[in-house]
Amino acid sequence: MATSSLPIGAAPGADPALREGDAGPAFSPLYQQIKALLMRSLQAGEWRPGEAIPSEVELAVRFKVSQGTVRKAIDELATENLLVRRQGKGTFVSTHAEQQTQYRFLRLMPDEEGAVGPVERKLLDCRRLRAPADVSRALELKSGDTVVSVRRMLVFRGKPVVLDEIWLPGAQFKGLTAERLSDYRGPMYALFETEFGVRMIRAEEKLRAVAADAAAAELLQVSPGFPLLSVERLSLTYGDKPVELRRGLYNTSGHFYRNELS
Repeated sequence: MATSSLPIGAAPGADPALREGDAGPAFSPLYQQIKALLMRSLQAGEWRPGEAIPSEVELAVRFKVSQGTVRKAIDELATENLLVRRQGKGTFVSTHAEQQTQYRFLRLMPDEEGAVGPVERKLLDCRRLRAPADVSRALELKSGDTVVSVRRMLVFRGKPVVLDEIWLPGAQFKGLTAERLSDYRGPMYALFETEFGVRMIRAEEKLRAVAADAAAAELLQVSPGFPLLSVERLSLTYGDKPVELRRGLYNTSGHFYRNELS
């Protein structure tokens, strides 16, 4: 999964803010510069998840560019699920609490069409500990830093299907406990967003086939050696900063992993 960084240059007649922090020549399209400035505002918390951002007209005045340039920048942010357009209401910061986005990173679909149903979350444990070396590297932590380790299962229509092992930077998730996770009824990413100010905006995944060990087999109610799909996900927030390492084991006997390529 390729990533890209957007250089921010100054365009003739543009707001001086476009030149803030510019260390190189101006060569990115103007709408990309506006997109980068909007990203800065999102990262700084100027507009919180679920809140409306200013209108295209207001943003055009603010940045001294055309409304069409602003619209193109917003279109890209909407395509990337950072903003949501609502007909007749405006443009809002997307949130994991919304029904249409709360399962954006969960790509497991039932073989039987229309049989998705509610997902039950079953917490197994939540601990604070020193980060293992591989977790520390993935989350770009210092040696000895604390992490929060969470294990939980996702149950679809009464059947355990996903066993997750989740690692989070301890400094960003102070106060996250088993009690807090158990008491929260919404999706986990919505909790991270609303209670800890950490928003997952994109993820990178590695998939491979594995055989269930005895412990995983017991929890997922399959036989040892049963084929499972291993999904390792690194979730990132603004600035491509890693904020979650998630290792999941998926029972795909009644489900498939769906992805879209473009």
